[in-house]
Amino acid sequence: MPLHKLESFDPTYKETFGGDDVKGLELYTEGGTHIGSVDDALVDDEGKFRYLVINTMHGSTNKTILLPIGLSRIAYNESRVYVDGLSKEQVEHLPEYKDSMVVDYDYEEGVRQAYRPTTQNTTYNRDTYNYQQDSNLYDLDARDNQTFKLYEERLIANKNRVKAGEVTLGKHIETETATVTVPLEKERVVIERVSTPSSEAVVDSTIINFQEGEIARIEVYEETPEIRKEAYVREEVRIKKIVEQENFEAKETIRREELDIDTQGDLNINDKKTNM
Repeated sequence: MPLHKLESFDPTYKETFGGDDVKGLELYTEGGTHIGSVDDALVDDEGKFRYLVINTMHGSTNKTILLPIGLSRIAYNESRVYVDGLSKEQVEHLPEYKDSMVVDYDYEEGVRQAYRPTTQNTTYNRDTYNYQQDSNLYDLDARDNQTFKLYEERLIANKNRVKAGEVTLGKHIETETATVTVPLEKERVVIERVSTPSSEAVVDSTIINFQEGEIARIEVYEETPEIRKEAYVREEVRIKKIVEQENFEAKETIRREELDIDTQGDLNINDKKTNM
């Protein structure tokens, strides 16, 4: 992966960093010893800092070298860059950097060898190498960009379906005495005897045939009740379920962590919130 000088990669890099410029910052050890200055910075294709180009001054020797960004701490408010140890022996073993050169894998590997612990026996392959294999040399997050998590509690509402009861419908028989009125007709015989008045004409006895056994029949009828029972559908009962909705409001005390910033000294702190 080719590396680029900072201004070649982003001509407006000063605006990107809010007016801050790493170029020209003085280089100090954490103990306060001045050992050089920053001439430039090299970034990869994604714009990530990989090296600071350092003009070192150890005694009477001036040498331009590359310092992996993970070994530096940039303090713009002090116009300084701090390095956690950069010995004279390391500077002597580091390959010299020149503006006209192309920084390839072999050159970088020579730089890394000077900074890696001497006890490290890891084997690196140019075809599979990535900067995370030397995270202590290139990773700023481990020291200068730490993540501090603030937690908060939230109420999470879920629903459980439970049996609240049941409704059972059945039938039973009740009895009662019902009364029905039926008008009945009965025939009866009325015998009416009428006496002949004396003024009536006398009937000739010679033409009258007196005889016994003459009978007159009249049939007499009457109505009798006929009672029976018939079954009818009195009503239908339909059963179904409907869903009614109501809002249940729950109140609980929840906790949230807030950030407390305690500073000592005259520090320039930019506290801003970034949505993630």
